[in-house]
Amino acid sequence: MLGLNKVAKAIFGSSNDRYVKSLAPLVRSVNAIEPKFEAMTDEELKAQTDLFRERLANGEKLDSLLPEAFATVREASKRVLGMRHFDVQLIGGIVLHRGEIAEMRTGEGKTLVATTATYLNALEGKGVHVVTVNDYLAKRDSEWMGRVHRWLGLSVGAILPNMHDVERRQAYEADVTYGTNNEFGFDYLRDNMKYERSQMVQRAFNFAIVDEVDSILIDEARTPLIISGPTDDKSELYIAVDQVVKTLRPEHYEKDEKGKSIILTEEGTEFAERALEAAGHLHGENLYDFENTQVVHHLNQALRAVHMFRLDTDYIVRDGKVVIIDEFTGRMMDGRRWSDGLHQAVEAKEGVNIQPENQTLASITFQNYFRLYPKLSGMTGTALTEAPEFYDIYKLNVIEIPTNLPVRRIDNQDEFYKNEADKFAAIVKTVKEKSALGQPVLVGTVSIEKSETLSEFLRREGVEHSVLNARFHESEAHIVAQAGRLGAVTIATNMAGRGTDIQLGGNVEFRIDDELAGLEEGPERDARIADIKAEVAAERDKVREAGGLFVLGTERHESRRIDNQLRGRSGRQGDPGLSRFYLSLDDDLLRIFGQQNMLTRVMNSGLDDGEAIVHPWISKAIETAQKKVEARNYDIRKQLLQYDDVMNDQRKVVYEQRADVMDADKISDIVLEFRQDSVADMVEQFAPAGSYPDQWDVEGLREAALNQLNLDLPIADWVKEEAVDQEIFVERINTLIDQNMAAKQANIPEESWLQVEKNFLLQSLDHHWKEHLATLDALRQVVHLRAYAQKQPINEYKAEAFQLFERMLRNVREDVTRMLAFAEFRAPEAMPLPDLPDFLKMMPGASGADPFAADLQPLPSDQFAVSAPGMFAMGDPLSTDEVDAAQSVAHLFGPDFIPEDPESWQRTVARNTLCPCGSGKKFKHCHGLAA
Repeated sequence: MLGLNKVAKAIFGSSNDRYVKSLAPLVRSVNAIEPKFEAMTDEELKAQTDLFRERLANGEKLDSLLPEAFATVREASKRVLGMRHFDVQLIGGIVLHRGEIAEMRTGEGKTLVATTATYLNALEGKGVHVVTVNDYLAKRDSEWMGRVHRWLGLSVGAILPNMHDVERRQAYEADVTYGTNNEFGFDYLRDNMKYERSQMVQRAFNFAIVDEVDSILIDEARTPLIISGPTDDKSELYIAVDQVVKTLRPEHYEKDEKGKSIILTEEGTEFAERALEAAGHLHGENLYDFENTQVVHHLNQALRAVHMFRLDTDYIVRDGKVVIIDEFTGRMMDGRRWSDGLHQAVEAKEGVNIQPENQTLASITFQNYFRLYPKLSGMTGTALTEAPEFYDIYKLNVIEIPTNLPVRRIDNQDEFYKNEADKFAAIVKTVKEKSALGQPVLVGTVSIEKSETLSEFLRREGVEHSVLNARFHESEAHIVAQAGRLGAVTIATNMAGRGTDIQLGGNVEFRIDDELAGLEEGPERDARIADIKAEVAAERDKVREAGGLFVLGTERHESRRIDNQLRGRSGRQGDPGLSRFYLSLDDDLLRIFGQQNMLTRVMNSGLDDGEAIVHPWISKAIETAQKKVEARNYDIRKQLLQYDDVMNDQRKVVYEQRADVMDADKISDIVLEFRQDSVADMVEQFAPAGSYPDQWDVEGLREAALNQLNLDLPIADWVKEEAVDQEIFVERINTLIDQNMAAKQANIPEESWLQVEKNFLLQSLDHHWKEHLATLDALRQVVHLRAYAQKQPINEYKAEAFQLFERMLRNVREDVTRMLAFAEFRAPEAMPLPDLPDFLKMMPGASGADPFAADLQPLPSDQFAVSAPGMFAMGDPLSTDEVDAAQSVAHLFGPDFIPEDPESWQRTVARNTLCPCGSGKKFKHCHGLAA
């Protein structure tokens, strides 16, 4: 059967080939009208944008505009950038426009490809998001490719870290917006924590093009985006547990590197119990008593931190902080922290300042975030190996785009050595030989540790080289740009999404920037530029004669895609090239996942020290090991998504309700329904339907009405009446509470009352949603134990999560009803204004609160203030996310407050409130300092 498939494929081509051929007529259409657009003046070409938009307004579809729109972008690119789209790049653009993934080899110009689909879809005015893997690329592409879009009359924005909400909103309003997946995702979460629609920065989702789509939608999808706030400081516990773990001996624990897990043995448990007891952190004698749950959790995390996580591989220590290293790109992940106390355990291990653990305020997986876009597409050099996952999760097809010129790179078989020392010796010898011949060498490693070890080997041999890893992140573009120069040697920790091509002979633009930075425009600078171009051209010819770029892999990565990305750096645009991987039995992939028996027999069968073996069987074993890891990682991502899908359904409900509340002119009907449901629940609790009056808890009902509704009701007298039943109770209580609410409402302007209702509802919803997320996290940690009872953990999770969600909604109803029932209104001068940080730290229904201690800021009318029992509880220090939340209640500063005008703050912002700039300081210590 396999033979027949091969014959059919040879005759008819693969389904991918047939699909690509089907796009040829569209490409011919673009080429046919190219002379027409070439003949246009700049003004005529720019005017096409308005003409296209007019045609769309008259009912035409984007597909009918495609040939002309693509021709317009191609011509604009020639005039603005001096770059003309190849036919294969037009094919890539069509694939992106159709909502599919374009797999294009490195150096085929993916960045330019995106301009065609971006321009066409931006014509609708609904916004197009171009998602990049780092901030450098977002800024670079918005300026570089943005030149074409701006020239054609489109607006272009970029979402970058530390931008104010006003700037972010402007960027999202643009026709084309560039940014990283993290920035887009966090803005979505922050928007759904705002209290005014006008404070939200994003608009409705439309179309996204994801660059390095495999890195973002596959590799990073194992870690959800989380906005969190701090909890209690437990530094002493982290340090004490870390000290205990560091005294454990190998027989005290069992380590599973495949599953990345570690557990204590019985002997280790006893040892830990005695050590923790001596340190005063054990309650009772048994480590697994209920009182020690938290200690056990931190002990397990400390075990992982000390014995599973490695410095310079999984993380680095920089400026006294533990910074995570992305295992796929080798980049530092500033601002990202491991959750569940793991990051604190690593900080204790390294002896740096321990930051408090955080409580989740909002979270979403990348899978569910990007599925919010009605239309999604992506591009990368390596996606086919993950094609099934792309379709299963995102319904995205992967289309392999042909190269513009035939690939001339030679991919040699892997070389295998007995041990790492032999392997490194062979690598150094090969690098030295190739460099001496003038052939540039790119050496790929899987960790910072390995890159620095190899660097030391090369230094001893006197080989000049550059090192690219997370320690030198800032200079990566310059290092990569010159990695193709004659005899250059570059060591790189992973090569995913670097965003800069390695050009043989060097990169002209980077050399000009580096060498002529201080030289002003003029004849001298023009002459030097001409010299640089001539030098690069001559050097390029020499490098080609030497064989082009030699890519040398020092180890196989867990993912075949990362290996292919490294290989793909060589042989761009028809250049010659060479690639080879050097492996040993000490490599992590072979040691953990390899078929040890077969590999050991082959490697030890008469193989001398320093001798290599090359055999397709061993290469096949490596590929099998990689497929195992890929399948395991897919299962992890799939399981994460299954659980998040449950939360996602609830998240959609909550966020939609928040949006409806913010958009509504008034929510009195909702509040009334809340009140009536709360009364019905209360009566049912203390006087259940179908029971007799002598079975009712009369005193309990009276106390509940007093505490919940601020009504002291003569329940006992009502019971003495004849023919009194539950329905009459409900009717009477509703009548009295409605009268109470009407009396309060009559004392203040209607606009102020409506704002109070909105604020109370949003604050209560946010608080209980936060608590609900924490409960779901805890549920997920323990639900897998249900498998021992022959139950499906995911089904158990779904059932309990639904019940918890119903409980959350009930708590919101009761909170809003209670806060409004106890709310008191009076003139603002009758009480001091609280600090805004205190206002934000206070949450409804939190335990330990003085129910009458807190007061809300003046209402927008500046005529009345409101206080309510249990509305807020003084809590933890203000977190960065709460600072962001402060910006979302800017309306509380008064009607004349202008967020983008600091001068207006002097007359509208109280001195003790949080400064609106987002610094986290009080106004009097920040922008109010000069007042």
